[in-house]
Amino acid sequence: MKPLIYDLTLEELSQWAKENSEPAFRGGQIFDWLYVKRVSTFEEMSNLPKGLRSKLDEQFTIDGLKEITKLESKDGTVKFLFGLHDDHAIETVIMKHNYGNSVCVTTQVGCRIGCTFCASTLGGLKRDLTPGEIVAQVVRSQQILDARGERVSSIVIMGTGEPFENYDATMKFLRLMIHEKGLNIGQRHITVSTSGIVPSIYKFAEEDTQINLAISIHAPNDTLRSKLMPVNRRYPFNDVMEALRYYQAKTGRRISFEYALIGGVNDQPEHAQELADVLKSMLCHVNLIPVNHVPERKYVRTSRNDIFQFQRILADNGVNVTIRREQGHDIAAACGQLRAKHMELR
Repeated sequence: MKPLIYDLTLEELSQWAKENSEPAFRGGQIFDWLYVKRVSTFEEMSNLPKGLRSKLDEQFTIDGLKEITKLESKDGTVKFLFGLHDDHAIETVIMKHNYGNSVCVTTQVGCRIGCTFCASTLGGLKRDLTPGEIVAQVVRSQQILDARGERVSSIVIMGTGEPFENYDATMKFLRLMIHEKGLNIGQRHITVSTSGIVPSIYKFAEEDTQINLAISIHAPNDTLRSKLMPVNRRYPFNDVMEALRYYQAKTGRRISFEYALIGGVNDQPEHAQELADVLKSMLCHVNLIPVNHVPERKYVRTSRNDIFQFQRILADNGVNVTIRREQGHDIAAACGQLRAKHMELR
């Protein structure tokens, strides 16, 4: 299988050009065609010599995603199931907000973290995505938005997989997204979410970026978190919190906590108070997420009254908290649901 052209940075494209007896500036031209003009074929790169276009076509592929399914919600959310070169499938979601369009990308085929309320883990981890396969999700989304005269204004790395277990590919993807000669997405408009891979949190603290960090926390203590998230046995709650405090001391940046509310499991007043006690000394924001029903899981949604009570307890303790606005509920937009259905039918 030929590598994806999106796997290469601007510097790597320039080096490739030189190795193929072309001037280095050809790398910049190729980069511009990929990210500014956003062509779908090498043949469209009209200011490149025909021989160079042929070399690109011989050595790379530009079309790494094959659309299998496209679902559109009443609220404007669009969810794609894309096929990869090895017959695996991944999900990408475009979400429309009043402040612009956000793209939620996937970093792995499947997931091994094993959160008991999530469809992404059904079937386990198959493989990591390459940087280019992550990039291609955003480029494809932008190509779709181009037809509307709109652009990708933000990116959330919250799709299937654990980005901090595919750390190098995720960081290369991020550097490509923020490149001023490419899509030029503002760093503060990008959020990477982790389930708490402690070594990678320390590593990310040293990256010197303005990219936002979100943590899937889902419980206020070790015992409950280990039941909901087996990864907590590898990286215990207190170790995660210690790593986050280091990150915050190093960067001065606010941390987001994602908390999926599950009826009768982690949504009681005592859970809210315990979470508030842990977080009230931190610069943070809590995003409460009423859990999506997944047929393969037996969890139920928290009642509306309990959601608001949970929010009120956190707010009364000085914790910044919001309830996530649901999007794509009518098209199975929760991570992994569309892929799980596709796997059943194969």
